[in-house]
Amino acid sequence: MSPRAWYRALTGPAATLVAMALLAMAASASGAQEAQEAQEAQASGAVEGAQASFAQASFAQASFAQASGEEQNAPLAGLPAEGFDHYTLALTWHPGFCASRSRPPRECREPALREGADRGFVLHGLWPSLPERFADRGVDRRRWWRDGCFLETPRPDGGFCRAHPPLSLPAGLSRRLEAAMPGRASCLDRYQYAKHAACLALPEAAYFSASVALVEAVNESAFGAFVTLNQGGEVARNALIDAFEAAFGEQTGRSLRLSCGGRGNRLLTEVRIGIAADRLASFPAAESLVRQPRGRCATRVRIARFE
Repeated sequence: MSPRAWYRALTGPAATLVAMALLAMAASASGAQEAQEAQEAQASGAVEGAQASFAQASFAQASFAQASGEEQNAPLAGLPAEGFDHYTLALTWHPGFCASRSRPPRECREPALREGADRGFVLHGLWPSLPERFADRGVDRRRWWRDGCFLETPRPDGGFCRAHPPLSLPAGLSRRLEAAMPGRASCLDRYQYAKHAACLALPEAAYFSASVALVEAVNESAFGAFVTLNQGGEVARNALIDAFEAAFGEQTGRSLRLSCGGRGNRLLTEVRIGIAADRLASFPAAESLVRQPRGRCATRVRIARFE
């Protein structure tokens, strides 16, 4: 049976992702026919366990999306969204980011800050699009992305660990943010808030509560499970898009931007997801998603892992 026929023979979101994962692992074995045949021969035994993993991820995602919801949706509903169109949720694939850096930051060098990286994406930031009041003053999208709130309050000299005091967050949220954002060791949280949220009067706790809820939802989805399952290997770029659509709905792939680094842009470093500001509380429903610009990744992408 051809790979494409085998892929179509399985039904259901979990089975679809199982097929893509197994095919990706087979394809990564240097294209050798024997490796591919061996992978297919093992598929019948591997499918059951992989299906269980994906079923758990799909159930978690469905629970998040359909929960009656106050506990799950409250962090998202609690973040005001006035005067701009959408958010970009930027999620880092931590091993790939660290491997792509010529001078890795502290969160890449210290083993304790790399713990949990094999369980999914970590938070880079949650970025509001160009606010209307900035656009009315002649600021364009490119300048907003470059400077953000520093257009009003200039970026301080020196690092943010010295220039900005720690954020005032509840203890429980602070612990969750520590787990979701290893870059907090380099004061990434302070930088992200100062650049993307401070000038929009977004409350610190609401902003980061929503950010953490979003990264947790993505990691609990079948898309997060697909990426995690394939760490240490190589997959087709389109397989990542297919996995996203299998998890979040048909035709949602344009809401996903893949970012890659390294030689030939073959190393996955980040994903970005567009979410309508007025539909944030509906995430991860398909109708909450908005288009993102296309990324720049090679046709085959390596998903790094920490050794």
